[in-house]
Formats: sequence, C-alpha cells, structure tokens
Amino acid sequence: MNLLRIMLAFALALAMTPVLAQEKPEKELTAAEWRARIQADKKSIVERGMKLTPEEAKKFWPLYESFQRELAVPQREYTRAVIDYVAAENSMTDANARRLSEQVLAASLQEAQLHQKHFKKLLGALPAKKAARYMQIENKIQAVLRYDAAREIPLVP
Repeated sequence: MNLLRIMLAFALALAMTPVLAQEKPEKELTAAEWRARIQADKKSIVERGMKLTPEEAKKFWPLYESFQRELAVPQREYTRAVIDYVAAENSMTDANARRLSEQVLAASLQEAQLHQKHFKKLLGALPAKKAARYMQIENKIQAVLRYDAAREIPLVP
C-alpha cells in the first residue's frame, strides 16, 4: 500500500498540471489540500501570482510552457529512482543505494541547471522582480509536492 501511495504522489507531482482558484484562503490549508489545488490548476496559480501585463504575458507564457516541458525530464528521472528505491527497500544493497542516490542527485542537479537557464531567459523577457517572483512561485509549488512525497519515503535501512 505504501508503494502505491508513493507512486501516486510522484505521478501527481509529474502531472503538475494547472493549480489554484483563490489567492488568499480563508483558513490555513494542509499540504494535501495545497497539493490537490496545485494538481488541479498550476498554471492558474502562476497566473494569479504573477500579475503580468498583456505584453509581459506574451513573452512569459511560451517560456513557462518550455520550462515545464524541460522540467518534466529530471522529475521523471527522480521519480523512477525513488520508485526503484521503494521497490528494493527490504533488499537494499550498498551498490543499489549508491546507484539510486546518484540518480536522484543527477536529476536534482539537472533540475537546478534548468532553473538557472530558465531564470536567465526570464530576465530577458520580464523585469527582474517578476522573474524572481516566478522562480519563487515555482519553488513553492515544487516544495509542497515534494514534501508530501518525502514524508512517505522511508529512510534507507
């Protein structure tokens, strides 16, 4: 059952389709509630948070779509490694632990490089404050999605 929950959490994280309907919730939302909203309408959350002018939006949205497509690659690699880890949890060897850790680290590095590359592109299309704001929004969304998955993944025995 845990494997199924973890796989579902990562599948949802990968889906990362559009996200939120209200800017300020009336009550504190749980991680699960935020995750559900993020899954439902990520693009809408970004749109509400960015407050772009029409000219900025013309430049931003193609960059956003490109970034999301590129980000899916390391996120898939990360998810595969975690699923392999969970599947091998009870029979984890040192060699397996090393291989899976290296895969997770490589995916994280690739994701960080994409963030850096994309931020430079954003700086060419938006004022620096708005480019930084988007990176904050993206990081917060990723943090919510990863927190829930990380909570479910047991430590290496």
